[in-house]
Amino acid sequence: MPFPETEDQPLDPSETAASDGPAVSEALRTLRRVFGYESFRDGQQEIIEHVVAGGDALVLMPTGGGKSLCYQIPSLVRKGTGVVISPLIALMQDQVDALRALGVQAGFLNSTQDLDERRVVEAQFLAGELDLLYLAPERLRVPATVQLLDRGTVSLFAIDEAHCVAQWGHDFRPDYLTLSGLHERWPEVPRIALTATATPATRDEIAARLDLRAGPDSNTRHFVASFDRPNIQYRIEPKSDAKKQLLRLLTTEHAGDAGIVYCLSRNSVDKTAEFLTSNGIEAVPYHAGLDAATRAANQSRFLREDGLVVVATIAFGMGIDKPDVRFVAHLDLPKSVEGYYQETGRAGRDGLPSTAWLAYGLQDVVNLRKMIEGSEGDDAHRRRMSLHLDAMLALCEAATCRRVRLLDYFGQGSEPCGNCDTCLSPPESWDGTVAAQKVLSTVVRLDRERRQKFGAGHVIDILLGKKNAKVIQFDHDTLSVFGIGTDLREAEWRGVVRQLLAQGLMAVESNYGALVLTDTSAEVLRGQREVMMRREPERAKATAAKGAKSGKDRKAPVDLPAEAMPIFERLRGWRAATAKEQGVPAYVIFHDATLREIATALPGSLAELGRVNGVGENKLAKYGEQILETLAATG
Repeated sequence: MPFPETEDQPLDPSETAASDGPAVSEALRTLRRVFGYESFRDGQQEIIEHVVAGGDALVLMPTGGGKSLCYQIPSLVRKGTGVVISPLIALMQDQVDALRALGVQAGFLNSTQDLDERRVVEAQFLAGELDLLYLAPERLRVPATVQLLDRGTVSLFAIDEAHCVAQWGHDFRPDYLTLSGLHERWPEVPRIALTATATPATRDEIAARLDLRAGPDSNTRHFVASFDRPNIQYRIEPKSDAKKQLLRLLTTEHAGDAGIVYCLSRNSVDKTAEFLTSNGIEAVPYHAGLDAATRAANQSRFLREDGLVVVATIAFGMGIDKPDVRFVAHLDLPKSVEGYYQETGRAGRDGLPSTAWLAYGLQDVVNLRKMIEGSEGDDAHRRRMSLHLDAMLALCEAATCRRVRLLDYFGQGSEPCGNCDTCLSPPESWDGTVAAQKVLSTVVRLDRERRQKFGAGHVIDILLGKKNAKVIQFDHDTLSVFGIGTDLREAEWRGVVRQLLAQGLMAVESNYGALVLTDTSAEVLRGQREVMMRREPERAKATAAKGAKSGKDRKAPVDLPAEAMPIFERLRGWRAATAKEQGVPAYVIFHDATLREIATALPGSLAELGRVNGVGENKLAKYGEQILETLAATG
């Protein structure tokens, strides 16, 4: 059937009504039979219809928006095997386990397998016994893999985490560049590239590098869903003692919840995990410095256990399908809004209220500026990194709705959400021009009068009139600016310096982290430019997400009737035991949302249970009687 030709096709629910076409009917039957859902989410059906008909697609859809179904169902409907290109070797086993639990024939080929294991999967593919086959991108550089695909029947190529192809993006992987050759070698096989994070610039680069440009003469369409995750509450606060701030968040709002804590360095990961554990919160570290067995064990525990916290570098999390992550916390400033959005998007995949919390301070800005200036690569690369950081700082220093700023970065308009820190506790703006002049004047005096450069801490000591050893050593108590800043506290001066750096009115020298002037500093010093600053509000006693509860009560689903709670907990207990017995994550058996519906509906027969969302034919046959017995035991 014909399709509209457009550069970017927004996903509109009004455009995705059920179709009478045979392909869509088969797709809908597959959705019901295999996955146990009566209807598609907004936008999914239009994408699936296009790919089933043989069209190429570039899909931008937020984490938790249902991207996987957009290639899984076409793989089941079309003849042959859907080949999924994914960078997530460590998670392929779990992805395959989840599909097999649905009755889907799935397999993978990667470097973790021995020769015999690979031969079994290859034989299944050649025999047409696989619905989906997962490959790491580097496998396509191996001639034997290409020859294998030539000998079998490929129904489609799905390129997951497609932002990895973009050098403009935050997670570039060179192996993804080889994927541009898919269309040249297999021109008749449709391709679908999917990502949750892409600005317009990154999207254009993905389309160019993968030969997925849309246009009048192209069979490619771009589908762009809303990036909004309304169940996530975004909160950013000044860093004072980050670990203690994190502990307060977890004990008051997320006790017993599963979550991810991101740190910039391995050392910080280890110390934070130890700190949380010593304070009664079960936490494990994850970073590249750990041996492979420890990393795998910690990741496996996070996926399989309830209420575990993983403290990690950004190496952790891509492709994590755990639906009940209730919070994502950052103890260091992310390098880009794209990275921040993808990392925070790992919270609340089940749609329940979740928190994205970030503590950031002056030293974060200084460290990242130094990192950029000292990084490898050409000037263009450093400019890109600086632009990424500038956008992240703008989000942090915003006095208006965080969500509006975040969505605007991805080219989407929105209204104030009423559910972020700046909406719940609007910060004041104040005229910081005089304060800015004092800081800049101190930097000028040090440079011009003494031919010296110092970092933020020393500059603030001079402003506050502190006669410490360093100030006395360099005779800085004789400067005309000494003690002119006693009208503000040290924390407030650090905020002033931080915002000057964020606004580009001052810079950090890469070698030693010294403060230096920029081209725009003179405008402030001459009074030609007003500097408005953000005054942090007093920390609210409770800013938990709407409808969410704090402490131990947070474990209870917010929309579950009180009388259903004991039944839900009994079902969770059954699920945990079953998952442990099978060696798979609990969500592979059933998601919380499905157990919640069962606990509320109380089906009395297999037929009634089969009408619950998330209960497909295979799971009904495999677990139906056990669920009914569990319900009977609670009665």
